Amino acid sequence: MEVDLRPATEQDLEACRRLYFTAMEPTLRELRIDPFAHAEGFREQWNPAEVRIIQFGGKDVGWLQLIDRGNELFLAQVFVEPGFQRRGIGTSAIRCVMRQAAGKRLPLALAVVKNNPALRLYLRLGFRIAHEDDRKFHMRLDPRHGVS
Repeated sequence: MEVDLRPATEQDLEACRRLYFTAMEPTLRELRIDPFAHAEGFREQWNPAEVRIIQFGGKDVGWLQLIDRGNELFLAQVFVEPGFQRRGIGTSAIRCVMRQAAGKRLPLALAVVKNNPALRLYLRLGFRIAHEDDRKFHMRLDPRHGVS
């Protein structure tokens, strides 16, 4: 599968913002989070140094945000355009990040909203639930876990 990750630039901000709020709208509504207040914080959290644009066949089709916390890599966001979902693109992008974490011998962590269908994907890839809160499962992948 021809999936690449390229560094983000400031010019990618609007496309990433659009995809984020399109994908998150049902979750924000269900959790009763004010979308306007949430939108204010998006720009502060979107750091192009941490963002990679997911490309498929040379076309930008999504993005992810990976934060190096020193003792772990944290996969903060993963979004794929709706027309490109269910093709293994997100899985391939996550496997790239898994290889990066394994190469650094660091665990890979993430948090997923409990009703997110991606939970099944993360479990299938070897992530385990470390703990949970009222909204999310906090998951980790040991750096010794094999990446296929």
